[in-house]
Amino acid sequence: MPTRTIARLFDEYADAAHAVRELEYFGVPRDDISLVANNADQRVLTESGDNEAVPGAEIGAGVGAVAGGGAGVLAGLGLIAIPGVGPVVAAGWLVALAVGAASGAAAGGLLGGLVGGGILREHAELFMEGVRRGGTLVTVRAPEERLAEIDAILDRNAVDPASRRAEYAAEGWSAFDPAGPILTKADIDRERTAARRQPLY
Repeated sequence: MPTRTIARLFDEYADAAHAVRELEYFGVPRDDISLVANNADQRVLTESGDNEAVPGAEIGAGVGAVAGGGAGVLAGLGLIAIPGVGPVVAAGWLVALAVGAASGAAAGGLLGGLVGGGILREHAELFMEGVRRGGTLVTVRAPEERLAEIDAILDRNAVDPASRRAEYAAEGWSAFDPAGPILTKADIDRERTAARRQPLY
């Protein structure tokens, strides 16, 4: 059965986690859902949406349960590092693909996975930059007959990509740079504050 990849960027992890739980509730297989959330403050986001400190968490930490484990996607969150982004908590098919590619070069794997899944490269670049700046990316592989239903779930609190691209472009951004600087927690906090003023879908 032909499938398409749907991807949405969220400014708030809680909104992304809610969307993932709703997708699972409505029967989207967990193997078809992936989540990647910026973890610049070195805290793992638990399934409940609360933060749980991880002493000594470092960039380059082990993959952990990235590909699965537990009852749902959020129960399988693990810590990985993405060049140009830094530490993220992530789970699902896209992340497993990225970690398995190019000896764990996750940036190329995630970007390539999005593009290979049918996401336009310019959108994939925007999603990667959004995660770099503190966002959370949710991707779903879905059959054609469920696209409208899944779009409706994901669109509720997702970022408007056209507005976000315009905002980034106004700052001189044109594409995600895996060799670029990793933002600090203070940088991420500023990005999240600015993002709260931007329109959603």
